[in-house]
Amino acid sequence: MSDTDLRNAIIATCRAMNASGLNTGTSGNVSARTDTGFLVTPSGIPYDDLSPDQIVAMDLDGAYEGDWLPSSEWRMHLDIYRARPEAGAIVHVHSSHAASLSCLRLDIPPFHYMIAVAGGATLRCADYATFGTAELSHNMIKALEERSACLLANHGQIAFGATLSKALWLAGEVEELCHQYFLATQMAAATDKPVVILDDAEMTRVMKKFRTYGKQPKDLAPGEHAAFETPVKKA
Repeated sequence: MSDTDLRNAIIATCRAMNASGLNTGTSGNVSARTDTGFLVTPSGIPYDDLSPDQIVAMDLDGAYEGDWLPSSEWRMHLDIYRARPEAGAIVHVHSSHAASLSCLRLDIPPFHYMIAVAGGATLRCADYATFGTAELSHNMIKALEERSACLLANHGQIAFGATLSKALWLAGEVEELCHQYFLATQMAAATDKPVVILDDAEMTRVMKKFRTYGKQPKDLAPGEHAAFETPVKKA
């Protein structure tokens, strides 16, 4: 993808996350890795008004180019790209249920097997720190160990993937899981029944299946097989 195409793809991702309800206004931010660092959304510009030249180029030393300041959350993006070579794009949003549950400062337990979509048996919540600080970025990187998404206490969520579309998809999955957990806890309180949490053995099985979740045959590595039952293909 050319530099211009990637800048346009970032803008399209920003507009899609707001159109879907994952984010509102100018909150949240999006970035994508490049050969020399990454491109990230600028600070404070409405996404509908963004033009490709306003997407900010940064290197992995934290320096930027151009006339526009990068997002105030640039450090989180920088540190993910430094720490996680598999990260090709990052989406940070203040989605309603993720942000609300982040105020409880609790990890979301495996109430649903899809929790494994973020890479582990829980959806972690990073410890609180002021937005835009090195402390917040440090807390986030810790919460993202063996994970590709986490909540940020009293803030929102962040997710990364190999591409912009995959990062946005994961952010949507995280928000849906937070919504479902909120509803489950509300129904548990109303019915005086506990939310049933999947045990470690089941989540181990689920995470094994997730190693090939969403992969088509062409995407499997040599010798790798889908970790779930597949139908027999007709000759």
